[in-house]
Amino acid sequence: MRARILFGLTLALLFIYGAHSATITVTNNCPSTIWLGDLTSAQQPQLSNTGFELASTSLNVPTPWNGRFWARTRCSIDGSGKFTCATTDCGSSQVSCNGNGAAPPTSLVEITITPSGRQDFYDINLVNGFNLPVSVAPQGGSGSCTAPSCAANVNAACPTELQVKTSYGSVISCKSARIEFNQPQYCCTGGYSTSTTCPPTNYSIFFKNQCPRAYSYAYDDAIRLFSCSGGPNYSITFLSLQ
Repeated sequence: MRARILFGLTLALLFIYGAHSATITVTNNCPSTIWLGDLTSAQQPQLSNTGFELASTSLNVPTPWNGRFWARTRCSIDGSGKFTCATTDCGSSQVSCNGNGAAPPTSLVEITITPSGRQDFYDINLVNGFNLPVSVAPQGGSGSCTAPSCAANVNAACPTELQVKTSYGSVISCKSARIEFNQPQYCCTGGYSTSTTCPPTNYSIFFKNQCPRAYSYAYDDAIRLFSCSGGPNYSITFLSLQ
């Protein structure tokens, strides 16, 4: 819901103020290989590259734009040429995600870029769980322009019932309660569909304690959604598990 509202805002501002473009630089600071995935929201055209092996790259993003980025890990190609990843696979069977989203659990960076340097919005989202530490930082711009980071190794502290493990027993990602239990009190649905009836749970508090500047559940908006004006560029960095 939040993403749809923000994207509607960007479209309205486009007609009023015109457009600009932004550069998003994504860097892998992990010791192992990761593959980037990205998804443009609201059924708009996807970026020219929707998935690739990542060292460091810069993407030119036209505005308005609303979408998300994530890192896929432990990826491989089988004998038939099918590409799959152990975490955050996008189900395309290719290196490119081709408009598919990430399979949870996944650490997401979400960005809404508005036209002509108006107010952008961005966040780190752990509502569907965690696989890698990540940070996002505006480059330039005006206003608060906070650079949130989720640098903790959430996998190492993940509750047993939320752990995703390899066949050898290594924890490679951490589900949210929303994904693991699919119950209204964790999904903020049904009788729990408002901020009053869907408060933080012990599980969302766990994620919040690990990464205070990331979304931990659906109604974290007041203190987890960041903004920056003046047409900044953005730097996203996937960090090593400590």
